[in-house]
Amino acid sequence: MSKKRETRTDEYAYVYVVKNPSYNDISLAAWDSVLYAGTPVVYDTRFGLDLGFIIGPAPQAGNVYQKGDDSVRGACLHFGSESEEHQEEPSSLDQREVHQCEYCMGCQVSKEPEKIRVTGDVAWLDHLATPSEMARYSENTAKENQALIVCREKIIKHGLSMKLIATHFLLGESKVIFFFTADERVDFRDLVKDLVQVFKMRIELRQVGVRDESRLIGGLSVCGRDYCCHCITDKMQPVSIKMAKEQNLSLNSMKISGPCGRLLCCLAYEYDYYVEEKSRMPSEGTRIRIDHDLWRVSEVNILSRQVVLSASENRTLYVPFDEFYFDDESGHWAVNEEYQEELFSSEE
Repeated sequence: MSKKRETRTDEYAYVYVVKNPSYNDISLAAWDSVLYAGTPVVYDTRFGLDLGFIIGPAPQAGNVYQKGDDSVRGACLHFGSESEEHQEEPSSLDQREVHQCEYCMGCQVSKEPEKIRVTGDVAWLDHLATPSEMARYSENTAKENQALIVCREKIIKHGLSMKLIATHFLLGESKVIFFFTADERVDFRDLVKDLVQVFKMRIELRQVGVRDESRLIGGLSVCGRDYCCHCITDKMQPVSIKMAKEQNLSLNSMKISGPCGRLLCCLAYEYDYYVEEKSRMPSEGTRIRIDHDLWRVSEVNILSRQVVLSASENRTLYVPFDEFYFDDESGHWAVNEEYQEELFSSEE
């Protein structure tokens, strides 16, 4: 059914992000012509030839953020061109009713595919999906629900301690994959024999974790949006309670865990930024002398960009980040003298 695979030696090609909707894998693939989002393609996955859809051109490295760089102004491309910053918006529209991104070139311009150098770890698409292959894909999708029912019946028959979560028929090969979770190793050799007799094709049972279960089937998270692991990325990064603690979030596992029962993936999104910003400020517990009094750092608030200081008699002081500096001579943190004078003179 599939076309003959050829070894491509082209140095430059169009590289695209391809997503497999059945088991939510995302990968890069090259092609020799322009393709647009939604184009169905057949490519070589880790399970064999299968159908996927073009998401868009592969992201290219531009002005990459460097650790400690204060000049970063945002991800929007509008900030990258001085000529665009000074463009006048239509005067006929009420400025208060127009969203800031509605006339932003960085937010509205779609990126056209460009030929780039193809590296060794980027595979080539096998071919563009044909109408007959799309029809076969629809037939396979319809059969997957029935395959789930059959497999679950066989699991109960053999008394196996496993939870079946998804089934997928490969488009380019005669193989069906069953994804399941289990608390321990499962001997499913007899189960495979029964399934082969029913489906008359190769059977593959693949055990996945509880986080992978959420990635495969999707759903709504506590924020009301689709699971990050399902709609944004298929890479499961480790998340620890330390990330929540660093961001001053609740340490109650019930409040910072997703429906999968594991810590929320989004705890890792801003963790590096919090660590970097806090490294520039005095840590909690540091004692700083201000106006002849000894104050203790009780909190470093990244969102408000203020350091909360406490002293005797329940006194509390909120000092902006910009007013702190590290005195190399004394080896201690200090607050600018001008700010101290302005602060305590206003209290008087």
